[in-house]
Amino acid sequence: MPFPAVAGQSPVVSTEFIATRPPTAQCHAGTIVETPTGLVAAWFGGKQERDPSVGIWVSRQLSGRWTNPREIANGKQPDGSRLPAWNPVLFQVTAGRLMLFYKLGPDPQHWWGMWMTSDDDGATWSAPRRLAHGILGPIKNKPIELPNGDILSPSSTELGGWRVHVERSTDHGQTWTASSDISSSGIDAIQPSLLRKQDGSIEAIGRTRQGHLFWSQSLDGGRQWSPLRLLDVANPNSGIDAVALADGRYLLVYNPASPGPQWWDGRGTLAVAISIDGLHWQRVLTLEDKPGQEYSYPAVIQGRDGRIHVLYTWQRTRMRHVVIDPALLRAAVLPTGKPGKSSGSSSNLEPLSGLNQTAK
Repeated sequence: MPFPAVAGQSPVVSTEFIATRPPTAQCHAGTIVETPTGLVAAWFGGKQERDPSVGIWVSRQLSGRWTNPREIANGKQPDGSRLPAWNPVLFQVTAGRLMLFYKLGPDPQHWWGMWMTSDDDGATWSAPRRLAHGILGPIKNKPIELPNGDILSPSSTELGGWRVHVERSTDHGQTWTASSDISSSGIDAIQPSLLRKQDGSIEAIGRTRQGHLFWSQSLDGGRQWSPLRLLDVANPNSGIDAVALADGRYLLVYNPASPGPQWWDGRGTLAVAISIDGLHWQRVLTLEDKPGQEYSYPAVIQGRDGRIHVLYTWQRTRMRHVVIDPALLRAAVLPTGKPGKSSGSSSNLEPLSGLNQTAK
């Protein structure tokens, strides 16, 4: 079970909704970034997921307050028809412009990648552009920038099966090349999150149909990856996000339950876990816990002041922003000094039997 970080002190600094009066009936798949002038958040919103009314909405935090959300992109086609928009991802290039990636298409099996840029921290945006053929962009979670300036984008495909790959840019995000699919070892995986470790290696972690999160490692800057394996972290086939902290630890935001018969089962609990090695995770904080509801698809970053920012879907009707003080999150080290394991999950790291579920 989760434990308090420090007696009498909550690591949660603040909790708020981006908009008290949401502009759309439903919203989902948030993303958050820190720019030189403040936070920017985005998500998709409309009548409901997959509906042609769904577009990409953005809000900026100015002087501590979130601006009224506004739609900056949608799926309107030249013939006047519309397609739904999906999964925006914000990314701030070091000493460069703010980028927004998203997807258009009837479903995740047949969508394609789009992108926009901003030179004024999200106040105004360029016209949408389609990414090159075969490039989808980051599917759910933020890219990472390597010391040499290369940008790695965590991506995946769902047509004909779930597969994970990585896309690379060597020119600050102007052009991209896609890697081969990472060897799956029979694991159905999508939506990776990337962690750059202090030793220079890179880890990928994300959702699967096998009831646990997957893990893979690259020792050469993201060019080659180890076959996927299952971590000792239960997850109900729901999106996650992770971040490498400045203090050397790693932080994960996820739904910690085992999968149920419906795709939304297990999304009523949203939790935070800490790791010291990127492999073994210990649950340290519960953000939401209400069975039958949905709190899902988190995005997480660490700000320049050291605080953690989490944005997630709140009951499909609002986007919730939580600020966490990592200094008040207890380190994931057991009394023996060994890395902690996730609370309440199996120790079996072999692939489990697949679940016939569809990404939502």
